[in-house]
Amino acid sequence: MDNLLFLAHRIPYPPNKGDKIRSYHFLKYLAAEFNVYLGTFIDDPHDWRYTQDVDALCAATCYQDLKPLPAKIKSLQGLLTGEALSLPYYKNAALQAWVDATINSQAITKVLIFSSVMAQFIRPEHKVELVVDFVDIDSDKWRQYADKKTGIARWIYQREAQYLLAYERKLAGLAKTSLFVSEQEAALFKTLAPEASAKVGFVNNGVDTDYFSPDHVYVSPYAPAQDVLVFTGAMDYWANVDAVVWFATQVFPLLQGRYPWLRFYIVGSKPTKAVLELASNPAITVTGRVDDVRPYLAYARLAVAPLRIARGIQNKVLEAMAMAKVVVATTAAMEGIPYRSECSVCVSDDAQQMIDQLGGLLQNSAIPAPCNREFVVSHFSWQQNIHQLAALLRE
Repeated sequence: MDNLLFLAHRIPYPPNKGDKIRSYHFLKYLAAEFNVYLGTFIDDPHDWRYTQDVDALCAATCYQDLKPLPAKIKSLQGLLTGEALSLPYYKNAALQAWVDATINSQAITKVLIFSSVMAQFIRPEHKVELVVDFVDIDSDKWRQYADKKTGIARWIYQREAQYLLAYERKLAGLAKTSLFVSEQEAALFKTLAPEASAKVGFVNNGVDTDYFSPDHVYVSPYAPAQDVLVFTGAMDYWANVDAVVWFATQVFPLLQGRYPWLRFYIVGSKPTKAVLELASNPAITVTGRVDDVRPYLAYARLAVAPLRIARGIQNKVLEAMAMAKVVVATTAAMEGIPYRSECSVCVSDDAQQMIDQLGGLLQNSAIPAPCNREFVVSHFSWQQNIHQLAALLRE
């Protein structure tokens, strides 16, 4: 088998959040086709326990500890060097030394970059072929963040959007192929970097539909006689925080008045202070990290995805649909998921309209959504989508 260097900004295990789900399935699939040399960061102390699981898939690995607060301070170097702040955030001499040594000792000619910031470890003298999975257009996320901020934060986020886009365009010009998480994301990047449009493609996200299946037997995590609306996701991610705060303050209280037995569960790791404070409402539960989100989806009445900031494909939506749940979401949350009209999905960006949609659904005694699962199985299984990646790397 050929050797492949895989550089990822976060350890691709466990597959419990959007980017790690994608990188894990990439790694799992490519490990059967290549001798994979993985260089990556661990930014959650909890994840160090999983290095053996990743080692089992790789020919060799290099893990570097990344502490978010010191990394944020280090990122300010970008203000002096005239680069995007995201680059010094991940700069690491030990990983650079390992990359240099691995490329030389293993005669590496092909490199898969997962998240654009990891391309800084590849130098011109390495003379390798790059396939870059940008996943999402990170620069556009910063643009969206800037729209929600004021003052110095707004200026910093606007600067990051501008400087990171310049870096993304330069990288796309150097890469053999630039990949994104959806056709829509790839199309947007082509408008932002028209000079590289001929080399831009996409690999859709997928769902492990055997794992996320309503056919398994789960124990309910909820009290009897509760109707539960559930949101799943990493709760230190600002887009998720913004979503649940908006929903818990603008949508849920009016529903709660009509349906006093209604509960809102926020399921995900590392809830911020703003998220934890939502639990001052006795009808709102913030779980923190859970071992398995499937029971929370299986026994929820409805899954909600009220994201107002988003890029690419939302795994939380696909996972809920794979569990045959009705989904109530915003336009941003459904971007990149071309659901059919027969799917049980309600979309609204207006609080009152979402309240009306949820109220109508809650009046039904049962809300099965087998069409949602059928849609995901047909269009978003990893087996169908990921073969494109190996084909690109074998060329």
